[in-house]
Parts: sequence; structure tokens; C-alpha cells
Amino acid sequence: MAVRNLKFGSIALALAISPLCTVAQAQDATENYTVIIGGTRVGHLDVVRSGDTVKIDYDYKNNGRGPTMKEELKLDAQGMPVSWKITGNSTFGNAINESFSMQRGTARWTDSTGSGTAKPKGQAIYVAQEASPWAAGLYARALLADDDRSIPALPGGALTLGELEKVQVSGTAGAMTVTAYALSGNDLDPGYFLLDDTGTLFAAISPRAVFVRKGFESEDIKLRDLAVKYSTERFVKMQAKAANSYKVPVRITNVRLFDPVAMALTEPKSVVVRGRHIAAVLPVNSPATEGEVTIDGNGGTLVPGLYEMHGHIGQEDAMLNILAGITSVRDMGNEIDVLDGLVERIESGVLAGPRITKSGFIEGKSPFSSNNGKLVNSQQEALDAARFYAARDYQAIKIYNSMNPDWIPALVKEAKALGLHVMGHVPAFTNADAMIAAGYDEMTHINQVMLGWVLEPGEDTRTLLRLTALKRLPGLDLNSGRVNATIRAMVDNKVTIDPTFAIHESLLLARNGKINPGMVDYVDHMPIGVQRSSKQAWSNIASAADDKAYSGAFDQVAATIRKMHEAGIFLIPGTDMGGSFTYHRELELYQKAGMTPAQILRRASYDMAQYLKQDQSLGSIEKGKYADFFLIQGDPTKDLKAIKAIRMVAKDGVFYYPSEVYPEFGIKPFATKPKVKMPKEG
Repeated sequence: MAVRNLKFGSIALALAISPLCTVAQAQDATENYTVIIGGTRVGHLDVVRSGDTVKIDYDYKNNGRGPTMKEELKLDAQGMPVSWKITGNSTFGNAINESFSMQRGTARWTDSTGSGTAKPKGQAIYVAQEASPWAAGLYARALLADDDRSIPALPGGALTLGELEKVQVSGTAGAMTVTAYALSGNDLDPGYFLLDDTGTLFAAISPRAVFVRKGFESEDIKLRDLAVKYSTERFVKMQAKAANSYKVPVRITNVRLFDPVAMALTEPKSVVVRGRHIAAVLPVNSPATEGEVTIDGNGGTLVPGLYEMHGHIGQEDAMLNILAGITSVRDMGNEIDVLDGLVERIESGVLAGPRITKSGFIEGKSPFSSNNGKLVNSQQEALDAARFYAARDYQAIKIYNSMNPDWIPALVKEAKALGLHVMGHVPAFTNADAMIAAGYDEMTHINQVMLGWVLEPGEDTRTLLRLTALKRLPGLDLNSGRVNATIRAMVDNKVTIDPTFAIHESLLLARNGKINPGMVDYVDHMPIGVQRSSKQAWSNIASAADDKAYSGAFDQVAATIRKMHEAGIFLIPGTDMGGSFTYHRELELYQKAGMTPAQILRRASYDMAQYLKQDQSLGSIEKGKYADFFLIQGDPTKDLKAIKAIRMVAKDGVFYYPSEVYPEFGIKPFATKPKVKMPKEG
């Protein structure tokens, strides 16, 4: 499913600037841009300016989905919007009908959260939910004209623009010098983009994708590398400030440990860390030795580091996962060079991030391909891809939607001969039963299994149908022969499943104007952009019948996951949504499957270490194992929500205090830092 709704960071913005801003109105012109993801051209953005009117056509499709939008703006004499209309559909199909106007000093807007008004005193920037990256040129000019390059934002917060560097670019359209900028304040991370010397947008960039002026597509790799560079510089500074690599033993006193084998808390203990490892687990009253750092656990609980088992990890996810107690991530498919660079930076200590277990992504080439990992045109190319990954320390392969089903048996056989774990989606025009028979070790996403029970022959799941067809689930009898046959085959063949419970909750239950149920516990701590997105539907809920069908579909998903658990099928917790706060919700949802909080914590830590054959060094808090754990104040075996308020995290013996780091992301902390006593200097 791979949720990466590419809005290029925080760059989709509209403006409500006071008449004091002296920006010349643009002349009649056209601008044309290309969207490139994973090196493949997947869409366009075309801009036509005529007088005071700007019309925009924006569309890209990757992995069988993407936004289709049109925008129309009216500009004032200073070139600033007095009206803005955005219509179309979002990546997963939600209808977009957003509007903004500025009249007589009053700003009015309507988006998925509802309607609002404001009378800004002086300059103010309205942050649109769905504007295309082209808006960057407008707000950048406004911010550049401001003395401190920071302007209050609507509905809240403020935006800040930082200049990064001059960059030389060239292409079939010629050569030029452009300037790179970072915009921050609306979201968890800055958006990066480049302007030409007229202040017109040249490109919006991310490590995975670029939106670039037509004629300069050949600069794709260079621009993506720039995005990696800017992101790395930010997180290197954050790591230098946040990471506490104590050069002496660290004693965490007065804590109870979650014992995943016993699925219970121990008596109060002291835990001593030396370097990367746990040096000792001692009685609570054990005396400290000379020269130690002491962290007061205050009667709280130490929990082993958690495993996010469905990540597509990038630098923007890495630190946030650590702060959420996720010290290990199984990456389920990524750009090979991007992932290798990230692993190297984490392992060297330059960046904070979890331990990464790599899975090789293998996708067939088609108009619906996910441009990621290895794309193949034949069975032989698929076999070669498996060999490529096996030779580069990958632990598994993940098969994707556009693979030819006829190639799967040979690919599975080769992968297993190479010692690779085999998992994946169900390719189009086949079903889960066939993949189980072909030898899958693990099914990915619960919908991939359930679609085989409701689709008609010939229906194409490379499109959004693999999501919208879930509306048919309320009419499915979960005790029918076809359902029971699939579950029995999974049990008989010891096939596990990574259901990605939380993403299905968002897909099926998110509604415009209402807080996504998975975000209720933390959304008030988030930046304004995240707060607004929490009230945004994913699917196109066009009627009361749609609302009922999608809600009923989630009930069927939950019931199926419970049925699988009760049948003995091994459930693997992962989000496909970046982990972090969503991973806490993923674990919480497993209670709907009939698992207790203690069982869930064991599954997320010790069981996953065993599953990945890492339990000799990870998965529990024991002498000799890596110091990967986190501190909370409550008892998570009684209330799983206690893991959402983390006071301290250790990963590889490096200590982080979330309350010190979250403000860097615009997040209000959830818990206080424990008392830390440094050793007396001699």
C-alpha cells in the first residue's frame, strides 16, 4: 500500500498578504513542470497566466494512484491571491473542494476540516491543504520581502523561509543559477524548493521525488541528492544536540522491566548500561559505583525497544521512530541507494535512527508500477533481482502488484534457495490462495487477502480498486467456504500476515471534518498542518451509503484479523505509515483481535526479534543484549496507552529525551525528562 502522499513537504500554500507587499504582478505566461518519482516521469503541472487569472492543471500517478487537481487563482495588483479555488481528487480518491478569498481585510477559507475566517493584522499566509507545489513561488516572494522572513500563518502558527545555497542547473532548456530554500512551520519537516532569479518556481524536491521545470528533467538525480543533503544537515544538527553518548556507565534506578517472556512486570530493578550493551540487571537497592551517570526511573517501566515491521523508512521518519520507542524497523522496499546511505549514517552515529532490516522490492513494469526498488520485465529479470538483493545483505524480498503471477513460483523457489524470506502483495489477476500455494512465507496487508473473496475475475487491483473494492466487504460471510479455505491454507502452510491494521482504519474510517480515530490521542500536540490533515478523509465518501459501506468494511477487517489470530495465524505489527505515533495506534488496535496489552508488547518486541532471528541480542532487557529500551511512567500491561508518553529512549546505548527533541518538529512533548545526575568531576 505504501503511503507516501507526495506534497513535497510544506510547499503547498496559498497567500493572504496585505497590500503593503510590493510584488509585481506576473505577465501572461505559461509554465510547465514534470513530476518524477524514482527516476520515472509520472505526471505534470501546467500553469497558464492570463491577466490577473492563473489556471493550474496538476496530475501524477504512481503505484496506480495520485492526485488529479485543478486550481484557479485571481491575483491583486501586488500579484497576491484574492481568490483561490482547488478542485479534484486526492491520492486515495477523497474529493477536493477547497476555496480561499481575501476581501476588505478578511480572509475566508473552506477545506476538509470546515470553514474559517480571520482578519489578520498585517501580513498573514493562508496554508492550503491541497494547493500544488506551484504556490511556492508566491509565498516565497512574500517571505523574502519580510525583514525576518517569518510571517504568521492561517489558520495558525507561522511560516519561516531559510535560504540554503545557489545551485547551477542545465538541461535542454539551457543553463541557469537557481536558489534553494527551506520552508518550515506548518508541518513536521521543512519543504525544500528552488527559485530562479525572477522568483519563479524552478523545482520542489524530496529524496524520493522531484517536481521540476520542463526541459530540466535530466537534473532529477542531482535535485534528489540536494534534498538528501539538506535533510541530512538538519538531522545531523538535531542528533548532535539530542544524542547523549555517555562515556561512563549509566544506571537507571527504580524501574520495573517488562519481561516479554513472562508477559509481566518485574519487581523494581536497576539497569546498568555500558557502551552499546546492558552490563547488568540488578536489585533496585544495588549501590552505584564511582563515576556513573544516574537516571531516576521514579518507579516507572522500562520496555524493550519495539519493532516497526512495515516501514519505507527515510530520514524524516528515523528520529521520530526512535523518540516513539521504535528501535528496529523492517524496511519493506526503498530506493536502494537512498536506503544504503541512510543505514550508513545511522550506523556511524551521524543520524539517529532505528536498526534497519532490509527487504528487496520487486515490481513488474506496467503503467501502474510503483517506481521503487527493482522493476522487472521478465521472469529471468525477477530471478536476477532476487540474486541482487541476496548478495547485498537483504533478508527478504517483497513482491508487488504488477508482477506477472506466472513468474511467482520460480521467483519464490529461487529466493528461498538464496535464504530469503518471501512476502508481498497479491499481484493483479490472481489471489492469496495462489500465492500461498506458490510458497509465500508472509502475506502483506489484510486487504490483499480479503480481496480474493470479493473480486470478480479480470478486475485490476493495480488501480485504486484494491482499496475501493473493500466497500463490498460488508456483504461477505466470514464463515463461508472460500474464507475458511484461505485461512486453513495459511495455517497449514504456516503463512504469517502483516495486516497493517492502522492504515485500514485511516482508509476506511477517516472522514472530512472529524478527527481520524487513530490520531485522537496525540493530534493536539502536532503542528497545525498535521492537525488539519487529521480531519481529512482518505477515500471518496460521497454518500451516506459510502459512509456505511466503508465503516462496515472496517468492522469486517477487524473481525477477519481476529479470526486469523484465533486460528493461530501469526500477526506481525507494522504500519506502512511511517511508524512513530501510528505504530502506537497499530498496537492498540490489536486488542480488537483479542490480544492483551502484555501479549501485544511481547509481539512487538521479543516475538519480532525471534521472527527476524535477532533475539540473541535484542527483544528483551537482559545482560549482554543491546541497550534498546524506553522509559514510561505507567504500567503498559494494564493500559497500553501508557507507551504513548515516553520519558527516555535508549538505542544502542545512546540516550534520547523526547521532551528535548519534539519541539524541533513543532510537537508539544507528551512527558517530562527523568532526573539525570551526572558524575562528580574529579
